[in-house]
Amino acid sequence: MPGMEKLHLEDVLEDSPQTRNLLRVFENDAFALKKYTLGLHNCCQRIMKAQNELCAATQALSQQLRDYEIQTFPLEPEDSILTTTLKQFSSYLDDVSSIQQVLSAQYSETMMYPMSRFIQADLEEVSTLCEMFQIATTEHESAIKNYMKLPKKKENDRQRMEYNEELYGMRKKFHQTGLHYYSSLNALQYKRKCSLLEPILGYMHAQRAFFQMGQDAVCKKEIEEFLNNINASVQGVQKELQQDTKKTVDLIDTLEQQSVQQYHAEPNPEMPYIPPNTQLAQKGGYLFIRSKQLIATRWDRCFFFTQGGNLMCQPKDEVKKTVLQEVAGSLSLDLNEPGVLAEPYETDDRRFVFHVSSPKLRKSVVLQAENERERDEWICTINNIVRESGYVKSKSPQQQQAVKERTPSTTSSTKESGGSSPDMANVNRRINPFDQTTGEVLDTLDSAIADSHYVESFVVRFLGSMEVKADRGEPLVLETMRQIMAARAIHNVFRMTESRLVVSSDNMRLIDPATNIVRTVFALADISFWAAHNENKRLFGFITRNRQTGLPNPSFACHVFECNVSAEEICSAIQTATKLAFQALMPSNDPSLAGEKKAVEKIQKVKAKEKNILLQNIQNLEDADSDEELNKLPLSPDGKYLVLTATEDDDEMLEDTNYVDTQMTQQVKDLVVTQEEEGVDDSEA
Repeated sequence: MPGMEKLHLEDVLEDSPQTRNLLRVFENDAFALKKYTLGLHNCCQRIMKAQNELCAATQALSQQLRDYEIQTFPLEPEDSILTTTLKQFSSYLDDVSSIQQVLSAQYSETMMYPMSRFIQADLEEVSTLCEMFQIATTEHESAIKNYMKLPKKKENDRQRMEYNEELYGMRKKFHQTGLHYYSSLNALQYKRKCSLLEPILGYMHAQRAFFQMGQDAVCKKEIEEFLNNINASVQGVQKELQQDTKKTVDLIDTLEQQSVQQYHAEPNPEMPYIPPNTQLAQKGGYLFIRSKQLIATRWDRCFFFTQGGNLMCQPKDEVKKTVLQEVAGSLSLDLNEPGVLAEPYETDDRRFVFHVSSPKLRKSVVLQAENERERDEWICTINNIVRESGYVKSKSPQQQQAVKERTPSTTSSTKESGGSSPDMANVNRRINPFDQTTGEVLDTLDSAIADSHYVESFVVRFLGSMEVKADRGEPLVLETMRQIMAARAIHNVFRMTESRLVVSSDNMRLIDPATNIVRTVFALADISFWAAHNENKRLFGFITRNRQTGLPNPSFACHVFECNVSAEEICSAIQTATKLAFQALMPSNDPSLAGEKKAVEKIQKVKAKEKNILLQNIQNLEDADSDEELNKLPLSPDGKYLVLTATEDDDEMLEDTNYVDTQMTQQVKDLVVTQEEEGVDDSEA
């Protein structure tokens, strides 16, 4: 290359000061080049790391978009268009990630490899030769000094020869090392041109190839249409968001204007008076509840609401884990017990206080509302629930009349004011199959199965009952089981009522195993569906129809039990009992068989009468002590047999008996002929 400075190899052995100065210039240049090259290598290495990180980040982004489908979002529908769109984006990102991986591989081959080779093979070689040249120079100088110290005496020829050989070896080593060192420094001037340009050239070629592949992969017509559609959809959503934001702002202004009266705990006297609503069947809101701690009294703010005939409570600062727990709360007082009453109360010098008392449970809940209107609405709501809704228990007519006389009814006022109808009052009604408020012993186990053709007995434990909207369906029974088990877990209810379930061809009865008292009876005609749990084989439930007077349509309740045996066995027993009951019901409803049934009854009466006459005659024989008494007995003419007397009615019955026997014999003959014609085997017949 013209104009390039070089070290003259002919001057290596002379090692003049001018040569040394020129060598020092080349060495400084080599050291500066090495420092610069290491910096350039660090920059290229950062690009390589960044490209690898970009590949990994693109892959992670694609996987994150793909994972949206398996996430559980309570408000996102399963067939959301967003899921499909993100999956499509994920496939495009996979293509981009593949191109980025190709670019990373090209960086490694065309940029990093030449740079690393130049540093390790050339610059490190110059550094090594520099150290070797310094050592050879030092040894050469030492050998010259030793040689020059030899005296003039000839008797030291041997020592002179040794120093001369030593100088020869050191000078040769110095010369050879210098030649290699000088030539490496000269070659470094050429290598700097290509070694610095080759990595940058590889980088540019890799980028061009990357952009070309990216254009071929991304700039497709289908991708362009997809992006245009998504862009239009996003703009539409943003437009809807703006419209919704405007509506939300208007709604906020309206709510603020309507809620002015609610900002004050007590209504402002200047505002119009709003009377309390005395016809509510449900209510919820914050109240203060009084609790006693040793000798002090504490008032806590809790959220109260009515649900299923119960007064529920949920502390304000309680941390909930699931939506079901958040809705359920904890039981504060059962409003279904007799004598429950809500009324104003004076205590602790506080205003707007009322209490709900239950004489049977000997429990009273003292509550405080914000104002008089809230207090009156709570009192009326609780009293309405006690009278008309909630967890209805089956009481005797005398008890129901006593309840009506003890508590004034608000039904008439509700109807006149356009309130809820009886149908609406029974929407959330539940049925307790173990209610024994009357204390009446219904039946015993022996009498329950005395006249039944099929009887199976199982030990079960009652878990709960809920009113359902339909009369059949396995999903409905399973969902009821789930809700009942969740409610028991939330309220920490572990106590279960154990009973003996007697499944017969007449009905199903729940009997107290200790006293044999029948707790409740389910008619087979009212049992519409039964099913066992698909996972827990000891849970089963059945749906019953509840016929209630005053309602146009019957209601349905699902009862859930736990058993010791497999629930499939109980379901099979219920199925067998219903089949037998159906088969027993069909002949009684068939008019063609009514005559034969009547004739069979007559035959049974004749046989019973003959049996009684025979027993009476035998008794007379045992009591006869003389021949005269024996002669009085009705004997045959030969005196060997007793004559069974019969009336005219008995003769008619015997004729009917002969007729029935003849008819049955003819039917059997016809059946045999039919089987022979059809080729039926005797075993099958």
